[in-house]
Amino acid sequence: MPLRPPSQSIPDQPGCYQFLDDRGRVLYVGKALSLRQRLASYFQDPSKLHPRTAQMVAAASSVDWVVTQSEVDALELEHSLIQSFMPHYNIRLKDDKSYPWLALSLSQEWARPLITRGTRRKGTKYFGPFTHARSLRQTVDLLLPTFPVRTCADSKFDRHQRSGRPCLLFDIKRCSGPCIGEVDTETYQGYVDGFVDFFSGNVAPIVSDLENKMQAASQAQNYERAARFRDELEAVQQAAKTQELVLADDEHLDVIGIRHDELQVAAVTVHIRHGRIVGRSVSIADLVESLNLSDLVAAVLRDVYGDPGTQIPSRIALNEGTTEHSITQWLSDRSGHSVTLQVPQRGVKRHLVELAELNAVETLGRDRLRRASDYNARSRALVELQEHLGLTRVPFRIECYDMSHLQGTSYVGSMVVFEDGVPVKKAYRHFSIKTVDQNDDFASMAEVLRRRLARWSEAPILSSGKRGFAAPADLILIDGGAGQLSAVMAVIGEYGLEDSVEVASLAKRFEEVYRPNLGSPLRLPRGSEGLFLLQRVRDEAHRFAISFHRSTRGKAMTASILDGVSGLGPARQAKLLAEFGTPQKVRDATRDELLALGWLPQSVAEGIYEHLHPRVAGVGAVRRENTAESNHG
Repeated sequence: MPLRPPSQSIPDQPGCYQFLDDRGRVLYVGKALSLRQRLASYFQDPSKLHPRTAQMVAAASSVDWVVTQSEVDALELEHSLIQSFMPHYNIRLKDDKSYPWLALSLSQEWARPLITRGTRRKGTKYFGPFTHARSLRQTVDLLLPTFPVRTCADSKFDRHQRSGRPCLLFDIKRCSGPCIGEVDTETYQGYVDGFVDFFSGNVAPIVSDLENKMQAASQAQNYERAARFRDELEAVQQAAKTQELVLADDEHLDVIGIRHDELQVAAVTVHIRHGRIVGRSVSIADLVESLNLSDLVAAVLRDVYGDPGTQIPSRIALNEGTTEHSITQWLSDRSGHSVTLQVPQRGVKRHLVELAELNAVETLGRDRLRRASDYNARSRALVELQEHLGLTRVPFRIECYDMSHLQGTSYVGSMVVFEDGVPVKKAYRHFSIKTVDQNDDFASMAEVLRRRLARWSEAPILSSGKRGFAAPADLILIDGGAGQLSAVMAVIGEYGLEDSVEVASLAKRFEEVYRPNLGSPLRLPRGSEGLFLLQRVRDEAHRFAISFHRSTRGKAMTASILDGVSGLGPARQAKLLAEFGTPQKVRDATRDELLALGWLPQSVAEGIYEHLHPRVAGVGAVRRENTAESNHG
């Protein structure tokens, strides 16, 4: 527990505070209108605190703070620090599943819609999230006759652009053929704008425009053209049925239902644009601090709208209000327009809020059932590991290392990370061995550990803006036996970390665990949760190392086939493989097929063919001699 700072040393001003452990890891970040009053609430009888708040205070060894000019500035700083350090005890809403989004790649010359999940990219406009990917694909298919944008992958688009021949979608009028120049940029942009308008909920202008075109074509007695507009109108109306109309056409609103129990909080957000429901999202988080309802609503809003790419409407309807006016100002500053929070008491909006709240209740129930056994099992596993291995603390963060090679070649290493018994794949790392030339697992493992320990206390976010290594691990796990453990401990000794780094080595034979300074290995009880967790972490490190090794080995083999051709550098090698698919297909290609590649110089194409089809000495001469004999005959 941290020493309580003298009350007079804590400023009575707005700001952010951080609780840190004995290794300097940030455990919790909070904000306060008065730092002095807020921090004083933590230093009281632990029995009067929320259980997880008491756990956090007990795990902390120091507290720090930063003064800001206003509560809004404190809120912005709090959000930034949480995103940077990802403290274990902060509320961080996470999707209870990965929902599909519709993405429009507006940064490309010929934008295309695609269904995606996960990380967002710059230059791409996103719509959603949607509940089902299948219904989203059906909606896109219904819109393609009206807005015939390309849906093919970039590699396929480039291939047809080089050949000058369109694909089947152009023939059935579901693509306007930008790859062969059948549509100009301005017309194509109109199709893209149509997609944007539709998925923004602005359907009425699209329907009106198609109706006017249909009537004009009919009056001009161009009945074939009128029939085409009629079909497009029906397709748009059919697609619009997937977007439920719940409010007036000019309504833009987000509806958020929030429910919580003693352990968790769930938030269901319904996105309404132009009166239509265009997306829904569900988030859930663990409650790790005792918050009143107003502060809880503010924390949820901060997480829901914390992503810079999130669209914030001018009005947000909630089932519970908040007295924290700084959150409203923060939302307005981030969106660039005034944002109003409201709690509807009657009418359609109240009904929508109640539906969102009902979904939040169901989300809590489902997650409680899902995690009941899973969470308890992980907790038991971590406690068992601390007890059986004699660790100084519960191994909340475990790093595991493994090596992979092929008869001493293509040596690679892997690092996987588990937090709270769950893999954190964003923290995984690959290592290409640089200093070991022979089959030496010990030396290779030593190189990997040196590269890791050299950045042991590195901040999670580097000055370059890229994510670096996270905070130090509570346990380093090695795949191997006593020899691997000795090699690792020697490296740890080089950095003077023997007293602060916990290490264990798991041998595959008999699943024995080796620990420093123990004469004999430990054997965890068969079927124990702790042993199961160690095996799972070890197997994941092995899988990750093998996958990287196969990739590295494949690249090396590919390079050996195509290396040595004058004028064929890495970029042309990659393009050549993309054109034919595999190295074997490149080898099987005829001279004429290589010469037909417009982007490949003739001399390079000739060189590739000669390189892959070397002449056998004497064969040419024998053939000429046989020909001469037949002529004489």
